[in-house]
Amino acid sequence: MMKRLACILLIIAALAGCRGPRPIVVGVSCCWEKGRVSLSDAYLTAVRAAGGVPVVLPPVLSEEDAAAALSAVDALILSGGEDVDPARYGEDVLDSTVEVNAPRDTSDFLLAAEALRRGLPILGICRGEQLMNVALGGSLYQDLPGQLGVVHRQSEPDGVGTHMIYLEAESRLHKILGADSLMVNTFHHQAVKDPAPGIRIAARAADGVIEAWEWESPSRSTLVCVQFHPELLYSRGGNTAVLPIFEDLIARAR
Repeated sequence: MMKRLACILLIIAALAGCRGPRPIVVGVSCCWEKGRVSLSDAYLTAVRAAGGVPVVLPPVLSEEDAAAALSAVDALILSGGEDVDPARYGEDVLDSTVEVNAPRDTSDFLLAAEALRRGLPILGICRGEQLMNVALGGSLYQDLPGQLGVVHRQSEPDGVGTHMIYLEAESRLHKILGADSLMVNTFHHQAVKDPAPGIRIAARAADGVIEAWEWESPSRSTLVCVQFHPELLYSRGGNTAVLPIFEDLIARAR
């Protein structure tokens, strides 16, 4: 299945090249649970609006699967979803608030490792931001209300920004967005605790919770990872101020 997907994408890319510059293909990870895969179309809408071609990546079970799935994409988005298994950063599960999806962890960590090996640009969103921090050697707060006494889960519609984050002046994200602060949505109870080696913090909430970080590897991979959901702010809320996050991913892939 993976080889067939790669061949199809290569054919699409070749045909597109006959008409002009080849479009940037962006692979997006999906949720995988109880025999079903799913993904919000907000990710696809945002990628298209930014000028890319979105492709929903199937779950992978091996390094070979991951290599085949990523062989014909130019960039990777690791999407939101369940909690990362604390065993991945050397901890036991804190309590019943932690919801682990082991098959999805397997797939996403394989995709992350292969993307880094290939030097693909990566955008991590919510779970994706947390997962990449763990993949690079960092750890997470398992439950913000229980461990820090702060709540980052809104009741308002998902396309509405409800709290402010503050961008570091020298960060890539500051340059991308051209702003010192941004009103974002929030749907998480976990967050980066110990940043992985080499990570540069790009934004925090007023309570100090890390809301974005960046990383550049020797293999030329560049990472921009955000705790909020820019795809929902754009596609559901019509907030064009966050579209440059996706445009930047595509620019990094050229």
